[in-house]
Amino acid sequence: MIALLRYQTGLLLGSHRWLPPVLLYAGFLVVGVGAGSPVLDAFAFAAAALLPLTVWLTRVCVTNEPPAARSCVATAAGPARAHLAAVLTAALVALPPALAGTAFVALFSDPRSNDHRVAVDLLPATACGLAAAVVCLLLGTAVGAVCNRPVLHGTALPVCAGLLGCVVLVVPALSPASAVVRGLVAGSMSGTAAMPWLPLGAAIPLSAGLVAAVCHLAARRG
Repeated sequence: MIALLRYQTGLLLGSHRWLPPVLLYAGFLVVGVGAGSPVLDAFAFAAAALLPLTVWLTRVCVTNEPPAARSCVATAAGPARAHLAAVLTAALVALPPALAGTAFVALFSDPRSNDHRVAVDLLPATACGLAAAVVCLLLGTAVGAVCNRPVLHGTALPVCAGLLGCVVLVVPALSPASAVVRGLVAGSMSGTAAMPWLPLGAAIPLSAGLVAAVCHLAARRG
């Protein structure tokens, strides 16, 4: 698996197809997190912005190989392992922007409530922001895996499905991604940061299960 991850990472970085989603994420942060923004609101915005980043990166990783190269890798390592390596590469490449976004918010936002009256302890707030980023990174990667090959093929349908998936992750209250974003926004009103243990605990098995199902489908379809 280490060799597959190195191969997929080199393929992704060499293609430069990672630049548009990463630059889009950076643009979201620069525009949406201004100096003096309430810190918990800013962490919520930064976490939500990771969803399109990870969905996009996952699409790039699972569609980056030429068909002949994909067939060779699948034959040598197995279709499931080859596909898993592509999905894991997307998550690993999304991790540095997620950490940088969390650091950006911690450095430049205002550690107070959204009415700027209640001081917010920056260390627990940063821990909550990082946990929210992990939740959104995991779920965005899983949705990106579900919305592309081997489940959906082509360009228009996977792209539309990925965009719809981002909306579905943020809007319903039962979504772990929605729960962490709403929790940070609610905490910003009172100036308290509560670690989102329940959404984090739900996001890990949910994401792992979705990715495992997609890899199993990749093995069946070859």
